[in-house]
Amino acid sequence: MSYVDYLFLLGRILYGGFFVLGGINHFQHLNMMAGFTASKGVPAAKPGVMLSGLLIIIGGLLVILGWHVRIGLACIVLFLVPVTFLMHNYWVEKDMMQMINQRVNFQKNLALLGAALMMLMISRPWPVSLNL
Repeated sequence: MSYVDYLFLLGRILYGGFFVLGGINHFQHLNMMAGFTASKGVPAAKPGVMLSGLLIIIGGLLVILGWHVRIGLACIVLFLVPVTFLMHNYWVEKDMMQMINQRVNFQKNLALLGAALMMLMISRPWPVSLNL
């Protein structure tokens, strides 16, 4: 194995770990996140936060492990697309600080979405993975 394989593994750990920690946060702060979600007009906010938390925990773990990666990335994409446009719709904010905060999160999510889409294009088995 070359150092490139280990760099790829490190990238997977950082990328997938971001989502695993975010998903855990969904459950640790469920009521707070459900309140914010409801304030954005999302129906069934609490179950939605729970479902989205599960999606990103599963997606992040599958990316880290290199196991059923396409399913994991699909979970991440399924999370990112609606959350980016529903929860971080900075263009509707009236308060400048809220607008800036939501725009940063919107742009971050677009970058994370782009990375997921690029990883979907990797067709060979990922190095240092379960490869199942």
